[in-house]
Amino acid sequence: MIAFLTGRLAFKAPTHLTLDVQGVGYEVHIPLSTYYALPNLDDITALNIHTHLREDAIQLFGFLSKSEKDSFLLLTTVSGIGPKLALSVLSNLPVTELVHAIQTEDVDKLSTVPGIGTKSASRIALELKDKVGKIQPVSAQIPVLEPDGIDGPFEDALSALVNLGYRPQDAKEALKRVTKAAAGPVALKQLVREGLKELARG
Repeated sequence: MIAFLTGRLAFKAPTHLTLDVQGVGYEVHIPLSTYYALPNLDDITALNIHTHLREDAIQLFGFLSKSEKDSFLLLTTVSGIGPKLALSVLSNLPVTELVHAIQTEDVDKLSTVPGIGTKSASRIALELKDKVGKIQPVSAQIPVLEPDGIDGPFEDALSALVNLGYRPQDAKEALKRVTKAAAGPVALKQLVREGLKELARG
């Protein structure tokens, strides 16, 4: 099982990246929280890895912090929560918010994640309440992504929201409202977060 990888960041997108480890390219699925904190392309990157074995494939899931990986593994122990849905949870809720929501049994907060209904949220809170205390969230310094024109961040944000389970048209309209309300160019990280808020409002 692969548990850790260090290599050159050859490609990155909101949902996955390619890590070049001595000439071998590993495709790794990631949450948005990891994507925001990635270095520039061609920089050396170290990831905590979970290897997921399926009958037809081997999938790698990567996280910059151990707390993200620990949260991911805990979430996948809940009935009905697979790796992709666990990534969606981490993409919508930072580890600190996730831990707090579980400890306080905030079902409404948990059910704001696409794909997580009230029943699934209740199961997460019930089954993990006594376990999340072991997770030590690390307050990582997230770099600010400077906008390089509206098209790039807008399209990246749209791609991120669609991959989180939202309908393309709904995501696009939400992002348009965010950019229209902004005083100037909006960085990718803020665009995604504000887009999620707009979508949560309905």
